[in-house]
Amino acid sequence: MSDLPRKAVTRTVKMAALPIGIAGRVTWGLGKRIGGKSAEIVARELQQRTAEQLFRTLGELKGGAMKFGQALSVFESALPEDVAGPYRAALTKLQEAAPPLPTATVHQVLADRLGAHWRDLFEEFEDKPAAAASIGQVHRAVWHDGRQVAVKVQYPGAGEALLSDLKQLGRFAGLLGPLVPGMEIKPLIKELRDRVSEELDYELEAEAQRTHADAFVDDPDVVVPDVVHQGDQVLVTEWLEGTPLSEVIADGSEEERDRAGQLLARFLFSGPARTGLLHADPHPGNFRLIPGADGRMRLGVLDFGTVDRLPGGWPKPIGRSLRMTLDGDAEGVYGHLCAEGFVKESVELDPEALLDYLKPIIEPAEAEEFTFTRPWLRGQAARIADPRSPAHQLGRQINLPPSYLLIHRVTLSTIGVLCQLGATVRLRDELDTWLPGFTSAA
Repeated sequence: MSDLPRKAVTRTVKMAALPIGIAGRVTWGLGKRIGGKSAEIVARELQQRTAEQLFRTLGELKGGAMKFGQALSVFESALPEDVAGPYRAALTKLQEAAPPLPTATVHQVLADRLGAHWRDLFEEFEDKPAAAASIGQVHRAVWHDGRQVAVKVQYPGAGEALLSDLKQLGRFAGLLGPLVPGMEIKPLIKELRDRVSEELDYELEAEAQRTHADAFVDDPDVVVPDVVHQGDQVLVTEWLEGTPLSEVIADGSEEERDRAGQLLARFLFSGPARTGLLHADPHPGNFRLIPGADGRMRLGVLDFGTVDRLPGGWPKPIGRSLRMTLDGDAEGVYGHLCAEGFVKESVELDPEALLDYLKPIIEPAEAEEFTFTRPWLRGQAARIADPRSPAHQLGRQINLPPSYLLIHRVTLSTIGVLCQLGATVRLRDELDTWLPGFTSAA
């Protein structure tokens, strides 16, 4: 692969092969059944082969295809365990890496964007990428002043590829939906498409990262690397050493998991209050666990290409609604959600039924500390996804105002990561400190 496959027809053919391949495997599975293999064994083999093809294709295409795969990967915890097993390894691969661009292509991009003498800006530059993501890859280097830096290089043709991918993936939403039961794929794809232009603009990303670096400078819990240099399609930031959260999920100790979970929750809820921005790409590849000088682990945060602008911090209605629900104020929470547009004027719901729907979801905010687990999240997903359940019927009547779309996805994604960590978190402490309206419903 010489560079990012960017011709629409090439990328379309690759993704169009996905449903064809799945259909072929179904036929293959039928043959295995006729040959005497049990349905359970055949189903497991089908899942494994499907996962391998789907996420290998998404990773190779990079662009919107890979971004979609990363967005799905944080919901792995919601999958039933018999399905999650075959998919887990393929999903988590997308959280950290993808096939890299050839060295010659990287050098050409740097020459085009930083000038023919780009090497003079660096004392050292490692040609092998340290990480590869959806629209760019990162190289480790030493800046001309001796600082260790990360050089983020945008893939040639990334913008065109992103738009093409997401348009094509929208057509396959019905096929991809079963990967995450209870999650609507089309809105996720539309939202990703709406954010493309911002993420491609490294000037906006640099501005968001500088804002966070300034707000969290010398913070005892959170580390944000500062921006060193920003150019068109090239972004240079301070290098951040540490253990990727994906490794903590796979092999971390209980202490590391709990610490990572607490700090992730703290960053999620404190960030908007301190910066007016919400970091909106919370997959494990964007976080590091870093040993502090005092022996306490700190959370390193990367990639500010996607943010939601919340100039007043978290919207107060979220805190008020959560507090009313915890207090069992059915009439109050119903009236509040109606006023905020979560219940349309044409819809009439039973306030007590609405309260019953919400209470299990907010269980982590009720206890002094809560252990996030895959079984808990699977239980929530199954309760809402089952068409026969009252929760499913009620959930279909709740509206999500456009201004809350990204907040909703970021919150769900963060919960997904917490469940992957299996972390015990004092969530209520963070809500009391950072969520307006939560301490008092007044």
